[in-house]
Amino acid sequence: MVYNILLERELSGTGSDVSDEIGGTDMLKGKVAVVTGGTRGIGYAIVKKYLENGAKVVLFGSRAETVEKALSSLKAENAEWEVAGDYPDLSDAGAVKAAIEKVKDKFGKIDILVNNAGISDSTKIENYAEGQFEKVMKLNVNAIFNAIQPTVAIMREQGGGCILNTSSMVSISGQPGGVAYPTSKFAVNGMTLSLARELGPSNIRVNAVAPGITKTDMVAALPDQMIQPMIAGIPLRRIGEPEDIANAFLFLASDMASYVTGEVLSVDGAMRA
Repeated sequence: MVYNILLERELSGTGSDVSDEIGGTDMLKGKVAVVTGGTRGIGYAIVKKYLENGAKVVLFGSRAETVEKALSSLKAENAEWEVAGDYPDLSDAGAVKAAIEKVKDKFGKIDILVNNAGISDSTKIENYAEGQFEKVMKLNVNAIFNAIQPTVAIMREQGGGCILNTSSMVSISGQPGGVAYPTSKFAVNGMTLSLARELGPSNIRVNAVAPGITKTDMVAALPDQMIQPMIAGIPLRRIGEPEDIANAFLFLASDMASYVTGEVLSVDGAMRA
């Protein structure tokens, strides 16, 4: 179809901009999305990308003030965007279920769930404090399950939906230290692949995105002598931007990926940790 449009425009001399025909800025028009960890970094970029493409978005953050700050920033960019926020304790299954049901009550449906909230870790094995490993697993794995379970019930009732999880390049190759983090992301991959098989018959797609080194606030604050060796190990010779990751989440949430499920999409410039 796209080839035919291009050919017709080339022959007619009307140019080759086919953005309207293949999605343009309306790839998620009419969709309702929930994005956890949506107040900054990659999560904020995902929220903005979804709003730019016609979705209504509810972002979840850790605190009222960070949620309000993100909402104010988004509204300052475009007052017409339909965006709201909440700050449930993601480790509390009851609180998450109540927040998810509030979104359903407000918008009538949930088409997309993005599980982006999480914490990283670089502790050496001998230095782990009691409970530290469990803390990482609780937020990076348990919290995702807590959000998915009530959302699946809603998606089944409405006839389908899309669940996206944030993984990491270290879920594929591991990392030299902070074993809790890659362990949690291995678990995210396993949850993604298994739920894709379980929920496929209900027309619910489940995928994950595995980002590489991305220019979040933390990375941007690193000195140049630390950044340059990182870049040297990336075949594309640059660190990823939050928008690079958000674009992957946009594609997987859109109808263009309607036959894609059970995938862990690497977006890391071919850096393999």
